[in-house]
This record gives sequence, structure tokens and C-alpha cells, in this order.
Amino acid sequence: MIADAQYTDEPDSGQRLYHTVPAKLAAAVADFNRRKLAFVVHLGDFIDRDWASYDALLAVARRSRHPWHFVLGNHEFAIDEAHKPLVTAKLGMPGRYYSFVRSGWLFIVTDGNDLSSYEWPKGSAQERASMALHATLYPDKPLWDGGIGATQLRWIDRQLDSADRRGLKAMLFCHFPLWPENPHNLWNADAVRALLERHPSAKIWIDGHNHDGNYGERAGIHYVNLKAMLDTPETSYARIDFYAGQVVVHGTGRQQDLTLMLR
Repeated sequence: MIADAQYTDEPDSGQRLYHTVPAKLAAAVADFNRRKLAFVVHLGDFIDRDWASYDALLAVARRSRHPWHFVLGNHEFAIDEAHKPLVTAKLGMPGRYYSFVRSGWLFIVTDGNDLSSYEWPKGSAQERASMALHATLYPDKPLWDGGIGATQLRWIDRQLDSADRRGLKAMLFCHFPLWPENPHNLWNADAVRALLERHPSAKIWIDGHNHDGNYGERAGIHYVNLKAMLDTPETSYARIDFYAGQVVVHGTGRQQDLTLMLR
């Protein structure tokens, strides 16, 4: 798993070491290719900006012998308005949010930009509704964060209901954190956490966005914020192993190891 590769073909700016990203991603792909993995996940902000950045970095990702799953981040939409509806197809995603089952686990890919100032074309009904909700309910939340809308929340609830009934464990992927409290969290993090806490199948939420990384546990659910690949000369990514009673995160570079005991 990788968070925030965030590439663009521009001069480095502060901690944004853009020129290091293609080589770091290539090294991660080579490492993954030496291993027997089920799939690879990028947790959002694959690019920093500009439509052309996708082709440059996808050329590296396509060297992988494993399937990739992409999560949408805020920087996915730092592109011209005309290309915004094309992002999911560009990344080979079946939709903005979706799920799949592997080996007793339900993996849920969410879209934390559902409510946002940037995912939808300017002036669209979705953009106007998002801004109205922000002004009414979340005026103190940064506009570079986003939220999960009511339709997607109902879908997540149904997915977890199914996992509860089928005896599956659920891991959810999002670009934005839920916990611990942090300015990078989803606008409606409280509502999403409350939803997860109603479902015994919900075990782990994994995200990016906060480039420094973070970790917290609440009500038996683990919240793992991976550190960004972008920010330092040292890389950052992780490999995850699944066991009956625990999930082990093996960090590379500045990403630390974690052992997540399952409730």
C-alpha cells in the first residue's frame, strides 16, 4: 500500500519532492513484484496536479504484476474541469466507490471527496450542494478536505450489514482520516465513525492525506494513516499480512511497522 505519491512534473517545492517520486514508485513496484501479493492499493493523491501527470506515473504502476486499486484523493481533481469526469476511467476504477471480497475480507474503497469543493465541475449541482452543506454544517473544516455523502453512507452501511451477516471482516480504504482528531479528517468523520461502530465486521480503516501519518484505535476499530511517499528523500510504503487474529503492517522507509489485533 502506498499513500500520496503526489507527482507532477514541476520543480520541488518545500517538502514536495516531486522529482523523487517516479524512482521511489518504481522501487516500490519492483519490491512488490518480488512478492506474492493479492493486490496493491494507492490511497489517493496519485498526482499533485495536471492531467498529464497521470500518464507519467501510470507508466510506472503498469510495470506491476499485481492488480492495482486506486482511492480518490483531493489532488486527483487538481486538473482542468473538462477532465474531472474522466478520472475514474483513467485509473481503471469501476466507480468512485466500490467493494470486493478476498479470503474472508470485504475491502471497501470509499470516496471521501463525495462532498467537496473540487471533485465536481464548478457550477454543477453536486458542487453547489457540497458548498451549501459546508457553509451550514462544516464551516470550520478546511476546503482541502471532503466528506462522504448520504447516498454513499447508506451504501457503506449496506456493505457492512452484508459483511456482518456473512461473517466477513471489513477493511475500508479512504484518502481522508477518521481518527484521531486532526485537521485532515473527513468533514463528517463523526458520522462515519458512528456508522462503523455499529458493525462488528468493521475492523480497519486505512487512509493517507496527512503526510506525517497517524494511528489510533477506537471502539475496537483500527485507524491507520500511512505516511506519504512524496515528502522526503526516503520512501514510504507498506505491505500487509493477514492472520486469523491480527493484521501486520510491514513498513518500508519512514513508514513504521504496526500489529493490529482484531476484536
